[in-house]
Amino acid sequence: MPDVPAESESLSRPDVSEAVRVQILATEHWSLLATRSMTWNELFARASMFITVLSASIVALALVAQATDFGDTFRLFALLVLPVTLVLGIGTYIRLGDAMAEDVWLVMGMNRLRHGYLDLAPDLAPYFMTGHHDDIASIMQTRGPRPHMGPSRILSATPTIVAITNSVLVGVMGALLAGMMNDHPAVTTTVGITTTIAAAVVMVGIVPVREMRRFGKSLVPRFLGESVTTMVQE
Repeated sequence: MPDVPAESESLSRPDVSEAVRVQILATEHWSLLATRSMTWNELFARASMFITVLSASIVALALVAQATDFGDTFRLFALLVLPVTLVLGIGTYIRLGDAMAEDVWLVMGMNRLRHGYLDLAPDLAPYFMTGHHDDIASIMQTRGPRPHMGPSRILSATPTIVAITNSVLVGVMGALLAGMMNDHPAVTTTVGITTTIAAAVVMVGIVPVREMRRFGKSLVPRFLGESVTTMVQE
């Protein structure tokens, strides 16, 4: 006896009542909402842990600086402490970027579920402040009242702040290494500023743009908003 395709099996099943459909959608909605809450809690916890370790490192460096009068012992101690802090900072930066991508993915899923709610009750559409399509514009609508990623929103984002802090750490380490080889103030200052700017360009500019483009290609909307549909048709 030949196997029955999965499509035929699904078509032969009895219809599910609207109450059951709403219950299934609501269960999935709450699951995504709980996952999003856990993601944001982890985001804040990782950022707080990094700031705590950074603060402790600065206090330790201040105590050693007072005891050694900023001599070679201080530089060696700083070059032992700061790389560990930087590794934690880079790990935090990577995880924050992944968490932000996961948040967009979760919002996309909840927008799809809202679309399902409105399929069952279209008259409720005027009461939804959040988006009910899964394109980028609707995702940004759900994320808040400021849908556009302006300079203020980018600079105030937690991954950006962590990236800038990491860049300063890289600059300080570069200045310390330069000071051990050439103790001229102009040289150490130039090396510190140059390495800070280079690290900031990589972590604030190059890496986020590349990751956003790659992540954007992985998002495949199923329900486009009216403005997006119009653009596609034109």
